[in-house]
Amino acid sequence: MASADEAHTTGQPGLRERKKRQTRVALSQAAIRLCVLRGWADVTIEQIAAEADVSVRTFRNYFTGKAEAIAASHLERMLRVADDLLARPAGEPLWDSLRHAVLGQFVPPEGSAPQNERWREGVRLMLAEPALAGEIVKANAAAQQELAKAVARRTGTDAERDIYPKLVAAAVAAGSAVAVEHSLRADEPVPLGAALAQVFEQLAAGLSVP
Repeated sequence: MASADEAHTTGQPGLRERKKRQTRVALSQAAIRLCVLRGWADVTIEQIAAEADVSVRTFRNYFTGKAEAIAASHLERMLRVADDLLARPAGEPLWDSLRHAVLGQFVPPEGSAPQNERWREGVRLMLAEPALAGEIVKANAAAQQELAKAVARRTGTDAERDIYPKLVAAAVAAGSAVAVEHSLRADEPVPLGAALAQVFEQLAAGLSVP
């Protein structure tokens, strides 16, 4: 187990932070699962806490409500994209690394049960909930900031002073959102992986590394 000093030295989170992150993820996934299956109005904080096997007090230690809990999954996923980007081979082209990182976090593993139309409709209805919109905007801003830092490290640019890493992060966030929406709303089911691959092909063609 890494000590606090070791965590600071290596840049890796300590055991306490990892457990807190795991609890956040569990609560967020529980909120999504219940809201998709039951509908936004029919899910309470008490039910979410029970689904995640924690107390309501624990829920309130992490989130102000179910909208914030749901939006946390988006931020967590983009944080993993940033981590995966930095773990890719140093000599790999940036856009190849970004595509692999995003697909690795957005596309279900092989062998996973396919999402049926009921689930897709539930996700569409949840994402259309006005109470969720503001939290998604806040989560996306935080996600872009962290992804920009990772892009800056990969490209030798400055996440604060240079436009490039911020632009790439914004493009990746927007492109991923477009792919998800296209996959959910297409008349005929479109695999998310195929939609993301198309997005990244077009982004790579127009945002060359400086």
